Amino acid sequence: MKRFALLMMVFGILGVGSASAEVFTLQSEDLRGQLTDKQVFSGFGCDGQNISPSLKWTGAPKGTKSFAVTVYDPDAPTGSGWWHWLVFDISAETDGLPADAGNLQKDLAPEGSVQSVTDFGKPGFGGACPPEGDKPHRYIFTVHALDVEELGLDDKAPAAMVGYFLNQHVIAKASLIAYYGR
Repeated sequence: MKRFALLMMVFGILGVGSASAEVFTLQSEDLRGQLTDKQVFSGFGCDGQNISPSLKWTGAPKGTKSFAVTVYDPDAPTGSGWWHWLVFDISAETDGLPADAGNLQKDLAPEGSVQSVTDFGKPGFGGACPPEGDKPHRYIFTVHALDVEELGLDDKAPAAMVGYFLNQHVIAKASLIAYYGR
């Protein structure tokens, strides 16, 4: 009985400490489970507005020196999924991205950040456009907290290369999933 009481006290103390730690979280006022025409690609047979959603994150872990944001569709019928957005070298002082930050012409992304080549073949946000008749696809929006200020890549870096560097430097991740089918 004494062992049980001691274990409960230890777990209670550990629980108090972990309850006070902030959790790394990603939120969006623009995403509600299903993508809308705003986040749908304009091209490839889709007639959306191709606007990246606003994103906000909180609770970045200690030691975060920069952030990256990715959007990935694991359900694309390619055998390797589809990368819709890769933006990195986002300053550690930044806590989000405004809507349409993926539009390079509008220059809304944080200063110094880099948007590299998606599977659409160019940098910037490329919205959802799954094949007609496919089951709804998952679009995974992820913010990565990184242990470096810069990845050392440019806007021509392919998604696989960006993913490799992200995985080498990630401290924590937070994700949202939204669905879209047509």
